[in-house]
Amino acid sequence: MKKNLRIPDYVFEVSWEVCNLVGGIYTVLSTKAKTLQERYGDNLIFIGPDIWKVNKSPYFTESKQLLSGWRKQAKKEGLNIKIGRWDVPGNPIVILVDFEKYFIEKDKLYTDMWNWYNVDSLHAYGDYDEACMFAYSSALVIESFYKYQNDNKQYLVNYNEWTTGMGLLYINKKLPEIATVFTTHATSIGRSIAGNNKPLYDYLQFYNGDQMAGELNMQSKHSVEKNAAINSDCFTTVSDITAKEATQLLERTPIVTPNGFEENFVPKGATFDKKRAAARAQLLNVASKLIGYTPSDDAFLIATAGRHEYKNKGLDVFLDVISELRSRDVKKEIIAFILVPGWVSEPRYDLKHKLVSLSDNQHSLPDPVITHVLHNPYQDAILNRIHSLSICNHPNDQIKIIYVPSYLKGDDGIFNTTYYNLLIGMDATVFPSYYEPWGYTPLESIAFGVPTITTDLAGFGLWSIDEDAGVNISTGVSVVHRNDNNYQEVVDSIVGTLLELSSMDPSTIANCRTNAKSLSHKARWKYFIKYYDKAYTLAIEEINNKKL
Repeated sequence: MKKNLRIPDYVFEVSWEVCNLVGGIYTVLSTKAKTLQERYGDNLIFIGPDIWKVNKSPYFTESKQLLSGWRKQAKKEGLNIKIGRWDVPGNPIVILVDFEKYFIEKDKLYTDMWNWYNVDSLHAYGDYDEACMFAYSSALVIESFYKYQNDNKQYLVNYNEWTTGMGLLYINKKLPEIATVFTTHATSIGRSIAGNNKPLYDYLQFYNGDQMAGELNMQSKHSVEKNAAINSDCFTTVSDITAKEATQLLERTPIVTPNGFEENFVPKGATFDKKRAAARAQLLNVASKLIGYTPSDDAFLIATAGRHEYKNKGLDVFLDVISELRSRDVKKEIIAFILVPGWVSEPRYDLKHKLVSLSDNQHSLPDPVITHVLHNPYQDAILNRIHSLSICNHPNDQIKIIYVPSYLKGDDGIFNTTYYNLLIGMDATVFPSYYEPWGYTPLESIAFGVPTITTDLAGFGLWSIDEDAGVNISTGVSVVHRNDNNYQEVVDSIVGTLLELSSMDPSTIANCRTNAKSLSHKARWKYFIKYYDKAYTLAIEEINNKKL
């Protein structure tokens, strides 16, 4: 395939999560950036939303020199943009676009999209308008840049997720000579089916995406996503399991471009050991202040993380696993952390006070299972389940759980550090997902040498099996079989694996951690970028075929 590659001259990558840490797509793009930048240099340009009105973006460094000639033209055309570099390995060029001015054009845009593609925006609600205005504005930026350059070179744009679909459709209509790739990281309707407690896998072949969109009030998001998938020059997704889902629900079969990772994010040698020790000390300190006791130095620390999707991310399973462990003969104290963003009001004042106080540590705080105050404590599924399981975190309890419902970006008010700076201190992670197109969280875990448990409903889990890993935790990954009907089997399997891990001697667990890191090396972007080479080639060939 390599000798037949079609290499674009310019690559644009568009996503709501460019310089905007929201979820896993941020990790996809920020880690892929270095490998792409090495190939395309400053002809690789990311486009994201300029949502930074009051505070300065912590991920973006503005430059007045970059693309200076076109910048003047863009200003004349009324494009409100910032140009700079993304503060991630590779430091690629980024254009942040202010899309708010285009809301006045919304009705015309939606009318055009209906007339051109039958995109149904009539049932729009929630974040649909905001996403579509950003997508449209990104297309105007690309159109302006392309016409300004006027250089007869091959341009390609990769739009990510339904939130950018309307931008792709605009480019497809107005600039058909630009090759388009559409990547769905999870279909909007598939995620909704799973999240609404409908059996996705046993009945997938019987679902019709349009019908289910109507039933679940997802018509507009599904409509723009399906049209972007069908009208792109190349349609991609991140795993075989999501490819089956997309084929059924979006009615086009994508090629698979699995997600990689970069080792630049993982410290080495003595720095790694220092950061791991610091992370454990911080995790144990917060636990001690919250619960009012001094944890064991060799306490076994486990975590789960990801979106606040109670069923899809397997948070229900995780909580039942922790509950089940309380009735088992556990050799070590186990502290389980749930690092899942909720609707946070503020960090707990009483916990903040204890963290800076020199007073003794012998009293527990009220409700010592959570680190932040929530706007909706009585509607939060995680907190409610913790309470219903009567998990109270008594100092003498061998199993404890701590819910950290804040994005860990360094400013949460309690830990004030990043997710990676806490992940490195864990002894194990558990991600028992029901709906997980890829699964960055387990991949990140093994990259940091943390043994992880996932399921074969996650793309990463299936990839691990293909790499002859996942059969047991000694490989660094345990992949649990999960389907629509074996919930308790999943719980029991994870309980058994955690008991095995927590009772390992130091040399065995060290070997397990080494195997985890070794497996992660196989998922580096330098190995996975070939799948994007194929996608780019197919998109450009499609453009060329249209010209014939």
